[in-house]
Amino acid sequence: MPTRLNPYLNFRGNAREAMEFYQTVFGGELLLNTFAEFGASEDPAEKDQIMHGQLESPTGLTLMGADTPASMNLNVGDNISVSLSGEDEAELTEYWNKLADGAQNTMGLNTAPWGDTFGMLTDKFGINWLVNISSASA
Repeated sequence: MPTRLNPYLNFRGNAREAMEFYQTVFGGELLLNTFAEFGASEDPAEKDQIMHGQLESPTGLTLMGADTPASMNLNVGDNISVSLSGEDEAELTEYWNKLADGAQNTMGLNTAPWGDTFGMLTDKFGINWLVNISSASA
C-alpha cells in the first residue's frame, strides 16, 4: 500500500452522522469504529462515538473523521488534521521526525489499540498531523 495523505475531520459527538452524510455526497465504502471497539472509552457516555471513520470513494478520494472526546480541545474552524498513513515504516518515521522539528507533540509514535504505530503532533505552523504506520499483523 502506498503512503497516503488525506484530511482528517474532527467532530464532537456527531461524527457518525457527518461521515454518513459524506458517504451520500461522495459514495463509496464507509468504515466506522467506536471507542468501545478499541477499548479506548474513558467516558461511558462516549463509548459508542466514532474513534475512527474512513470513507473510500469509488474515484479514489479518502476522507477520515472521528469524534473528539470531551476531555480534548475542539475548536470549530480548527477541527481538521492531515493524516499520513501507510506501511513503509522508514518513510513515515522520516516524515514524522521532520514534522516534529519545532512541533508540539500531542502523542508520540507508539503502538495504538488497533495494533499500528500511531502518533499525533502539531507542527511549528499550527497544523495537526496524524501518522499511522500499518503493522503487518494488524
